[in-house]
Amino acid sequence: MLDMKIIRQETEQVKERLATRGVDPKEVDALLADDVKRRELLVQTEELKARRNTVSDQIGLKKRQKEDASEVIAEMQKVSATIKELDEQVVKLDEQIKERALHFPNLPNNTIPVGPDEDSNREERQWGEIPTFNFAPKAHYEIGEDLGILDFERGAKVSGARFVYYVGQGARLERAVYNFMLDEHQKEGYKEMITPYIVKNEAMYGTGQYPKFMDDAYRVGTNDDMTLIPTAEVPLTNYFREEVIDDAKLPYSVTALSPAFRQEAGSAGRDTRGLIRMHQFNKVEMVKFTKPEDSYQALEDMTFNAETLLQKLGLPYHVITLSTGDMGFSAAKTYDVEVWMPQQNIYREISSVSNTEAFQARRARIQYRDENGKLQFVHTLNGSGLAVGRTVAAILENYQNEDGTVTIPEVLRPYFGADKIVPEDTI
Repeated sequence: MLDMKIIRQETEQVKERLATRGVDPKEVDALLADDVKRRELLVQTEELKARRNTVSDQIGLKKRQKEDASEVIAEMQKVSATIKELDEQVVKLDEQIKERALHFPNLPNNTIPVGPDEDSNREERQWGEIPTFNFAPKAHYEIGEDLGILDFERGAKVSGARFVYYVGQGARLERAVYNFMLDEHQKEGYKEMITPYIVKNEAMYGTGQYPKFMDDAYRVGTNDDMTLIPTAEVPLTNYFREEVIDDAKLPYSVTALSPAFRQEAGSAGRDTRGLIRMHQFNKVEMVKFTKPEDSYQALEDMTFNAETLLQKLGLPYHVITLSTGDMGFSAAKTYDVEVWMPQQNIYREISSVSNTEAFQARRARIQYRDENGKLQFVHTLNGSGLAVGRTVAAILENYQNEDGTVTIPEVLRPYFGADKIVPEDTI
């Protein structure tokens, strides 16, 4: 959520920056009009309450002096009724202002490219050699099906499209990948957590998934009051919801493996085969809580943490800065790390690392006390480290062999227990 003080004091700049994210300046005007009206009502209410207090003293005096106070009492009854009406209007305006504000995305950082979509993204760097093959490389889903380690057909039979069974060596590979990631993150100072996989709606509002992305979520409960998490970012960030963090603990870094559940409501026809866009997938998430002055260095550190995993796995990638039109709702700045996929001959996103500044902390009311003892909102950052299924897909494609086997990256062999995936006996 944006700071109302900034919207009031820097209105034109806020309009310009939000316009780069698709927000009509008239929506800012509407919010400010409600805010002005609310403050006017509060002034009227306070004036009436002050008058009521003064007159109440006069009524008491009249009664003690045996004078008739009925006329003044009748007047004060009308004043009390007006105060009640004004208070109700303020409550309605508070709700309206909150509802408007919840739909505003974060203000983009000044260092990111301005543009309407992914075509405006900026490449920052590349790493690794693009592999060459003396045969036509297959797609990861073909490799997985031929080896008998990925079963999309039975996944669809049981759960529908965009679900899969990992079988035998496929399940071992997935487990090897996420255990490797968790171990590496712990070495970098992240505290491992196992989080709830179902959260209250308030938690989804806190990190910015609600109200904008309700259609993408799997909502559960008798009144749809709980949600299957779309990412561990939600329970990790909300860990300190409505708390004041000891500033000595900052920066505070956490990581978690969790399933992620997404309806992918707007992705009809996109990536209909394979592990790239699933309704359920595993992801290792990184989250940091920092002081404001440290958050952009933390963004660089987290991106490096994600890159390090790919370097150790020997997977080529590049890093891009997302444009204003391609960036996520809560983010002020985002780096996407995209891994090379040989069969498609393109880079595909495997990690997205964002600094949300105080946007999420303001919504979830996560604060710390600065050196002067004053309460301040922390900055929160989140990043995939990495999407596990997409990492499996990248390994299958980049390490495929002409005979149909797949070589296991050296760092994963202690976790996997072999140096190759060979054809699996099918049921």
